[in-house]
Amino acid sequence: MKVLRNILSWVVPIVVAVVIVLLVRTYLFEVVKVSGGSMEPNLTNNERMVVIKPLKLKRLSVIVFDAYGEDPAAAPNTNYVKRVIGLPGDKVVSKNGYIYVNNQKINQPFISQAERTGGTGNWTLASLAKKNHWTYRGNTVPQGHYFVLGDHRSISEDSRAWGYVDANKVMGVVKVPFWTGTRQHRTNINTMAS
Repeated sequence: MKVLRNILSWVVPIVVAVVIVLLVRTYLFEVVKVSGGSMEPNLTNNERMVVIKPLKLKRLSVIVFDAYGEDPAAAPNTNYVKRVIGLPGDKVVSKNGYIYVNNQKINQPFISQAERTGGTGNWTLASLAKKNHWTYRGNTVPQGHYFVLGDHRSISEDSRAWGYVDANKVMGVVKVPFWTGTRQHRTNINTMAS
């Protein structure tokens, strides 16, 4: 009996700690690492960030989502980091380096004019849908979905190519810790959402 008590005295705390870690990672937050350059200049390859799960998504929020099934080229267990441009019901248009949401030009101070004009292109949601053979071909973001772009538009594989992100695939909203990057980059990720 004494041996059983000794074993339980160290097994129980380990089990409790594992359960707490799993609950925190499932419902509160998780630390993830950026892979690739699609969010430059604001997030760089191999940069660590925190994904906060209970935060509400807003336009210009940076999110992490399960890309498998969204992007046909994504393997299972592949997560992408992108910026939310269109919320459900939004009409999104790109013209001459500017993004218009519901006929209002959105402010994009998180990327330079060269990045906006060199990589965004001119399109409507309907023209992207026709070009890329999406199932949903309307001119607004469908309910339960988001339209996302990378900040480094000229290299980002994003909603322009493969369509909308299902809300059920979103892990959470990205926040950059205070000790990472520059103040401007933290602002561009942490407080840009509208």
